[in-house]
Amino acid sequence: MQTVTMVVEDASKTSASEDQAKTEAHPMPRGEDDDETEEGEIVGDQDSASSKPSKGIAPQSHPLEHSWTFWFDNPAAKSAKLKQADWGSTIRPIYTFSTVEEFWSIYNNIRRPSNLNMGTDFHCFKYKIEPKWEDPVCANGGKWTVTYPKGKSDTPWLYTLLAMIGEQFDHGDEICGAVVNVRTRQEKIALWTKNAANEAAQLSIGKQWKGFLDCNETIGFIFHEDAMRQERAAKNKYVA
Repeated sequence: MQTVTMVVEDASKTSASEDQAKTEAHPMPRGEDDDETEEGEIVGDQDSASSKPSKGIAPQSHPLEHSWTFWFDNPAAKSAKLKQADWGSTIRPIYTFSTVEEFWSIYNNIRRPSNLNMGTDFHCFKYKIEPKWEDPVCANGGKWTVTYPKGKSDTPWLYTLLAMIGEQFDHGDEICGAVVNVRTRQEKIALWTKNAANEAAQLSIGKQWKGFLDCNETIGFIFHEDAMRQERAAKNKYVA
């Protein structure tokens, strides 16, 4: 994942240099009455000097080819009696990003899959594509799935996100998005595509994804249409 690694390094360097410049230009002395910052607390507000770009330093922005939206499916809102027809009714969009900097700003402030509640489904899909079988773009598609032991999907999830938003797939136009499913004993990452009948494109995506994840296990591709009709009995149409 050479290109993906470069994105990580460039974004990290940019973030570090901007933070250093802000600190030098706007030192923030602490008074005796100041409280210590809690872990994860955001200091200051939009009107504070520390939140504004330093004069003389041009802010850098690296646009992505597509905008992407994070979606969250709250396990507390689910019900064991939820009908299949109502599947997806609890999914809510969280944030849409369109630059490398926006992605890292969000990613660095959200929980990793290993820290999400059991039953959570966390999605990242191209802007205006909903993570639902019924979405017009997804309706004729399918998904590749990789399964990990509990607490072991954090790094593969990040690599999947970077491969998607960094346009690493040869058939990137086929990519709809990805989801990580957190369950009691395992975590699954699924990569959704839009044209399941395009076998050559799906096999290419599956093989490339395995390479990005350094995965040596056989993975399967299921058509959404089969999953809707047969549910858990749906079988893989392709393997990689």
